Amino acid sequence: MITRRRLLDLTVAATFTAMAAAAAPALAQPVSVQELEQPGPLGDVTLGDKAAKAHVIEYASLTCSHCAEFHEKTWPEFKKKYVDTGKVRFTLREFPLDPLAAAGFMLARCEGNDRYYPVTDLLFSRQKDWAYAQKPLDGLIDLLKQAGFTREKVEACLKDQKLFDAVTAVRDQGAKFGVNATPSFFINGKLYRGALSMEELDKALEPVLGR
Repeated sequence: MITRRRLLDLTVAATFTAMAAAAAPALAQPVSVQELEQPGPLGDVTLGDKAAKAHVIEYASLTCSHCAEFHEKTWPEFKKKYVDTGKVRFTLREFPLDPLAAAGFMLARCEGNDRYYPVTDLLFSRQKDWAYAQKPLDGLIDLLKQAGFTREKVEACLKDQKLFDAVTAVRDQGAKFGVNATPSFFINGKLYRGALSMEELDKALEPVLGR
């Protein structure tokens, strides 16, 4: 069970940037698309047209600075160009690099999938206010008050062992697919590592979508 004390003990001294991916994007061998498409125990929360030609799956950690940079600088344009137009179906999957990131994903899931992207977007955009705070759990609680969470709700959610195990299962599944750093992207089964730029995404999607 993740208690408040245990979470603080595990995260206060953690150096999150050392755990994040710093490598340049690299193309890996494709994995089984059928296997990759199978959601974890919590199910996938997808955005965009389910019939889109391209399916982009991102494995990310909420404490990863490269992930936050992608979601701040690249995601809005990518979403507008590809997801909102029905060209791409997008899925964000949990790959927590540390207990605090796992806690953030648990909180994004604990009140249903409708709040998954609003909460993860908030945590990415305000990452410095909680992931790098002297008291990270207090920072997380203060931030999530904006999303309607109370301290009691946060602590109850973090004690949900079943939810923690499910988030961990998604991470372990990603590792089996070759994910070993964040962010990592699968585009119709092909793995790209690193915080892809808009230009790199355009190039990767062009063979799938055409001009």
